[in-house]
Amino acid sequence: QFKPRTPEAERVFTPSFFKAREGAGSAARDPIFIVGLPRAVSTLVEQILASHSQVEGTMELPDLNAIAMTLAAAEKSDVYIDRLVRLSRDELSALGESYLQSTRIHRKLGRPRFIDKMPNNFALVGMIHLILPNARIVDVRRHPLACGWSCYKQHFAMGQLFTYDLGDIGRYYADYVALMSHFDEVLPGRVHRVIYEELVADPEREIRRLLEHCELPFEESALKPHETQRPVHTASAEQVRQPISASGLESWKPFEPWLGPLKEALGPTLDAYPDPPAH
Repeated sequence: QFKPRTPEAERVFTPSFFKAREGAGSAARDPIFIVGLPRAVSTLVEQILASHSQVEGTMELPDLNAIAMTLAAAEKSDVYIDRLVRLSRDELSALGESYLQSTRIHRKLGRPRFIDKMPNNFALVGMIHLILPNARIVDVRRHPLACGWSCYKQHFAMGQLFTYDLGDIGRYYADYVALMSHFDEVLPGRVHRVIYEELVADPEREIRRLLEHCELPFEESALKPHETQRPVHTASAEQVRQPISASGLESWKPFEPWLGPLKEALGPTLDAYPDPPAH
Protein backbone atom coordinates (compact mmCIF):
# COMPACT_ATOMS: atom_id res chain seq x y z
CA GLN A 1 0.00 0.00 0.00
CA PHE A 2 2.82 2.43 0.82
CA LYS A 3 5.41 2.40 -1.96
CA PRO A 4 8.02 5.16 -2.21
CA ARG A 5 9.72 3.23 -4.99
CA THR A 6 7.82 3.40 -8.27
CA PRO A 7 8.43 1.70 -11.61
CA GLU A 8 8.21 5.14 -13.23
CA ALA A 9 11.21 6.46 -11.29
CA GLU A 10 13.50 3.60 -12.23
CA ARG A 11 12.27 3.58 -15.83
CA VAL A 12 12.58 7.34 -16.41
CA PHE A 13 15.58 8.33 -14.30
CA THR A 14 18.43 6.89 -16.36
CA PRO A 15 21.94 8.22 -17.09
CA SER A 16 20.86 9.25 -20.59
CA PHE A 17 17.79 11.09 -19.21
CA PHE A 18 19.93 13.19 -16.89
CA LYS A 19 22.68 13.73 -19.48
CA ALA A 20 20.14 15.16 -21.93
CA ARG A 21 19.19 17.74 -19.28
CA GLU A 22 22.67 18.72 -18.08
CA GLY A 23 22.86 22.42 -17.28
CA ALA A 24 19.12 22.74 -16.62
CA GLY A 25 17.68 23.93 -13.32
CA SER A 26 18.56 26.80 -11.00
CA ALA A 27 22.29 27.26 -10.40
CA ALA A 28 21.73 28.15 -6.73
CA ARG A 29 23.63 26.04 -4.21
CA ASP A 30 21.75 27.24 -1.11
CA PRO A 31 19.81 24.10 -0.11
CA ILE A 32 21.12 21.04 1.68
CA PHE A 33 18.50 18.29 1.60
CA ILE A 34 18.63 15.74 4.42
CA VAL A 35 16.60 12.71 3.39
CA GLY A 36 15.93 9.18 4.61
CA LEU A 37 13.37 7.53 6.82
CA PRO A 38 11.85 9.10 9.94
CA ARG A 39 13.71 8.22 13.16
CA ALA A 40 16.96 7.63 11.26
CA VAL A 41 18.72 10.35 13.34
CA SER A 42 18.43 12.92 10.57
CA THR A 43 17.84 15.55 13.26
CA LEU A 44 21.34 14.88 14.60
CA VAL A 45 22.84 15.37 11.14
CA GLU A 46 20.81 18.56 10.75
CA GLN A 47 22.14 19.78 14.11
CA ILE A 48 25.73 19.03 13.03
CA LEU A 49 25.32 21.07 9.85
CA ALA A 50 23.39 23.85 11.60
CA SER A 51 26.36 24.20 13.96
CA HIS A 52 28.37 25.53 10.99
CA SER A 53 28.56 29.30 10.58
CA GLN A 54 27.44 29.13 6.93
CA VAL A 55 24.36 26.93 7.44
CA GLU A 56 20.91 27.60 8.84
CA GLY A 57 18.66 24.82 10.05
CA THR A 58 15.00 25.34 9.26
CA MET A 59 12.50 22.47 9.61
CA GLU A 60 10.85 19.69 7.63
CA LEU A 61 9.70 21.81 4.70
CA PRO A 62 6.70 20.77 2.57
CA ASP A 63 7.69 22.85 -0.46
CA LEU A 64 9.33 20.17 -2.58
CA ASN A 65 6.39 17.80 -2.19
CA ALA A 66 4.06 20.68 -3.06
CA ILE A 67 5.91 21.11 -6.36
CA ALA A 68 5.56 17.39 -7.10
CA MET A 69 1.84 17.50 -6.30
CA THR A 70 1.37 20.52 -8.58
CA LEU A 71 3.11 18.69 -11.43
CA ALA A 72 0.92 15.63 -10.90
CA ALA A 73 -2.25 17.74 -10.80
CA ALA A 74 -1.29 19.48 -14.05
CA GLU A 75 -1.08 16.05 -15.66
CA LYS A 76 -4.31 14.86 -13.99
CA SER A 77 -2.21 12.02 -12.62
CA ASP A 78 -0.95 10.64 -9.33
CA VAL A 79 2.58 10.51 -10.76
CA TYR A 80 4.49 13.80 -10.94
CA ILE A 81 7.12 12.21 -13.20
CA ASP A 82 4.63 12.12 -16.08
CA ARG A 83 4.78 15.93 -16.18
CA LEU A 84 8.41 16.31 -15.15
CA VAL A 85 9.74 14.50 -18.22
CA ARG A 86 8.17 17.08 -20.54
CA LEU A 87 9.42 20.23 -18.85
CA SER A 88 11.80 22.50 -20.76
CA ARG A 89 15.10 23.73 -19.35
CA ASP A 90 13.51 27.09 -18.57
CA GLU A 91 10.63 25.40 -16.77
CA LEU A 92 13.04 23.30 -14.68
CA SER A 93 14.97 26.44 -13.74
CA ALA A 94 11.72 28.19 -12.82
CA LEU A 95 10.76 25.33 -10.50
CA GLY A 96 14.12 25.58 -8.75
CA GLU A 97 13.69 29.32 -8.30
CA SER A 98 10.12 28.80 -7.10
CA TYR A 99 11.38 26.43 -4.40
CA LEU A 100 14.01 28.96 -3.28
CA GLN A 101 11.40 31.71 -3.14
CA SER A 102 8.81 29.72 -1.20
CA THR A 103 11.36 28.56 1.39
CA ARG A 104 12.85 32.02 1.92
CA ILE A 105 10.37 32.76 4.70
CA HIS A 106 12.10 30.12 6.86
CA ARG A 107 15.54 31.72 6.54
CA LYS A 108 16.10 34.16 9.40
CA LEU A 109 19.88 34.28 9.90
CA GLY A 110 21.18 35.54 6.56
CA ARG A 111 23.42 32.50 6.09
CA PRO A 112 24.24 31.38 2.53
CA ARG A 113 23.12 27.77 2.99
CA PHE A 114 20.03 26.25 4.57
CA ILE A 115 18.75 22.77 5.41
CA ASP A 116 15.51 21.17 4.29
CA LYS A 117 15.08 18.15 6.55
CA MET A 118 11.91 16.61 5.13
CA PRO A 119 12.91 12.91 5.22
CA ASN A 120 10.41 11.79 2.60
CA ASN A 121 12.19 13.91 -0.01
CA PHE A 122 14.31 10.83 -0.73
CA ALA A 123 11.58 9.86 -3.19
CA LEU A 124 12.18 13.16 -5.03
CA VAL A 125 15.95 12.95 -5.52
CA GLY A 126 15.51 12.85 -9.30
CA MET A 127 13.51 16.06 -9.26
CA ILE A 128 15.96 17.74 -6.88
CA HIS A 129 18.80 16.98 -9.28
CA LEU A 130 16.86 18.44 -12.23
CA ILE A 131 15.65 21.68 -10.65
CA LEU A 132 18.52 22.33 -8.20
CA PRO A 133 21.56 20.54 -9.63
CA ASN A 134 23.99 22.28 -7.25
CA ALA A 135 22.05 21.53 -4.07
CA ARG A 136 23.61 18.94 -1.76
CA ILE A 137 21.73 15.76 -0.84
CA VAL A 138 22.50 13.78 2.33
CA ASP A 139 20.86 10.40 2.96
CA VAL A 140 20.88 9.42 6.64
CA ARG A 141 20.60 5.71 7.29
CA ARG A 142 20.21 3.70 10.50
CA HIS A 143 20.11 -0.04 11.14
CA PRO A 144 16.75 -1.21 9.74
CA LEU A 145 15.61 -2.89 12.97
CA ALA A 146 16.56 0.14 15.06
CA CYS A 147 14.92 2.53 12.61
CA GLY A 148 11.88 0.33 12.10
CA TRP A 149 11.22 -0.18 15.80
CA SER A 150 11.67 3.53 16.48
CA CYS A 151 9.16 4.38 13.74
CA TYR A 152 6.67 1.83 15.08
CA LYS A 153 6.68 3.15 18.64
CA GLN A 154 6.56 6.82 17.63
CA HIS A 155 3.11 8.38 17.22
CA PHE A 156 3.61 10.90 14.42
CA ALA A 157 1.49 14.04 14.43
CA MET A 158 0.61 13.56 10.77
CA GLY A 159 1.63 11.55 7.73
CA GLN A 160 4.00 8.54 7.84
CA LEU A 161 1.06 6.15 7.51
CA PHE A 162 3.40 3.22 6.85
CA THR A 163 4.62 3.30 10.47
CA TYR A 164 1.57 1.60 12.02
CA ASP A 165 2.43 -1.93 10.91
CA LEU A 166 5.80 -3.68 11.20
CA GLY A 167 5.39 -5.39 7.84
CA ASP A 168 4.58 -2.08 6.13
CA ILE A 169 7.65 -0.51 7.75
CA GLY A 170 9.91 -3.29 6.50
CA ARG A 171 8.60 -3.10 2.94
CA TYR A 172 8.86 0.69 2.95
CA TYR A 173 12.45 0.56 4.22
CA ALA A 174 13.41 -2.00 1.56
CA ASP A 175 11.80 0.12 -1.17
CA TYR A 176 13.64 3.19 0.10
CA VAL A 177 17.00 1.37 -0.01
CA ALA A 178 16.28 0.07 -3.52
CA LEU A 179 15.33 3.51 -4.82
CA MET A 180 18.41 5.16 -3.32
CA SER A 181 20.55 2.37 -4.77
CA HIS A 182 19.09 3.22 -8.18
CA PHE A 183 20.07 6.87 -7.79
CA ASP A 184 23.56 5.80 -6.68
CA GLU A 185 23.87 3.96 -9.99
CA VAL A 186 22.50 6.63 -12.32
CA LEU A 187 23.88 9.66 -10.43
CA PRO A 188 27.09 8.33 -8.85
CA GLY A 189 28.36 10.50 -6.01
CA ARG A 190 25.32 12.77 -6.09
CA VAL A 191 23.94 11.57 -2.74
CA HIS A 192 26.19 11.45 0.32
CA ARG A 193 25.30 8.72 2.78
CA VAL A 194 25.67 9.04 6.55
CA ILE A 195 25.48 5.68 8.34
CA TYR A 196 24.51 6.34 11.94
CA GLU A 197 26.60 3.52 13.39
CA GLU A 198 29.69 4.80 11.55
CA LEU A 199 29.01 8.36 12.71
CA VAL A 200 28.91 7.18 16.32
CA ALA A 201 32.07 5.08 15.91
CA ASP A 202 34.16 7.94 14.47
CA PRO A 203 32.32 11.27 14.64
CA GLU A 204 35.16 13.48 13.43
CA ARG A 205 35.89 11.38 10.35
CA GLU A 206 32.24 11.21 9.34
CA ILE A 207 31.57 14.88 10.07
CA ARG A 208 34.58 15.93 8.00
CA ARG A 209 33.29 13.79 5.11
CA LEU A 210 29.85 15.34 5.47
CA LEU A 211 31.20 18.90 5.42
CA GLU A 212 33.38 18.12 2.43
CA HIS A 213 30.39 16.81 0.48
CA CYS A 214 28.46 19.97 1.34
CA GLU A 215 31.43 22.09 0.21
CA LEU A 216 31.83 23.59 3.66
CA PRO A 217 35.16 24.32 5.35
CA PHE A 218 35.77 22.39 8.55
CA GLU A 219 34.73 24.12 11.77
CA GLU A 220 35.22 22.73 15.27
CA SER A 221 31.67 23.71 16.19
CA ALA A 222 30.36 20.93 13.93
CA LEU A 223 31.92 18.39 16.32
CA LYS A 224 29.83 19.76 19.21
CA PRO A 225 26.28 19.88 17.85
CA HIS A 226 24.81 19.50 21.34
CA GLU A 227 26.13 22.97 22.19
CA THR A 228 24.25 24.67 19.36
CA GLN A 229 21.24 26.58 20.63
CA ARG A 230 18.38 26.48 18.13
CA PRO A 231 14.76 25.31 18.14
CA VAL A 232 14.28 21.63 17.24
CA HIS A 233 10.74 20.59 16.37
CA THR A 234 11.05 16.83 15.88
CA ALA A 235 10.79 13.82 18.18
CA SER A 236 14.59 13.82 18.50
CA ALA A 237 14.76 17.24 20.17
CA GLU A 238 16.00 15.84 23.50
CA GLN A 239 18.60 13.50 21.98
CA VAL A 240 20.36 16.23 19.97
CA ARG A 241 20.99 18.16 23.19
CA GLN A 242 23.36 15.36 24.25
CA PRO A 243 26.89 14.66 22.94
CA ILE A 244 27.13 12.09 20.15
CA SER A 245 27.28 8.66 21.79
CA ALA A 246 26.49 4.99 21.25
CA SER A 247 23.87 4.94 24.01
CA GLY A 248 20.91 4.43 21.69
CA LEU A 249 22.45 2.02 19.21
CA GLU A 250 20.87 -1.14 20.61
CA SER A 251 17.73 0.19 22.28
CA TRP A 252 15.66 -2.02 19.95
CA LYS A 253 17.25 -5.30 21.04
CA PRO A 254 15.00 -6.05 24.05
CA PHE A 255 12.07 -6.02 21.61
CA GLU A 256 13.68 -8.23 18.97
CA PRO A 257 11.48 -11.28 19.78
CA TRP A 258 8.47 -9.27 18.54
CA LEU A 259 10.10 -7.89 15.38
CA GLY A 260 9.59 -10.98 13.22
CA PRO A 261 7.19 -9.28 10.75
CA LEU A 262 9.68 -6.43 10.32
CA LYS A 263 12.56 -8.83 9.66
CA GLU A 264 10.53 -10.87 7.20
CA ALA A 265 9.43 -7.81 5.24
CA LEU A 266 12.98 -6.43 5.12
CA GLY A 267 14.30 -9.66 3.63
CA PRO A 268 17.79 -9.33 2.10
CA THR A 269 17.86 -5.60 2.91
CA LEU A 270 18.41 -6.52 6.56
CA ASP A 271 21.25 -8.95 5.89
CA ALA A 272 23.06 -6.58 3.52
CA TYR A 273 22.96 -3.48 5.76
CA PRO A 274 24.63 -0.99 5.52
CA ASP A 275 25.02 -1.90 1.85
CA PRO A 276 22.05 -2.40 -0.46
CA PRO A 277 21.21 -6.02 -1.29
CA ALA A 278 22.54 -7.44 -4.54
CA HIS A 279 20.22 -7.16 -7.53
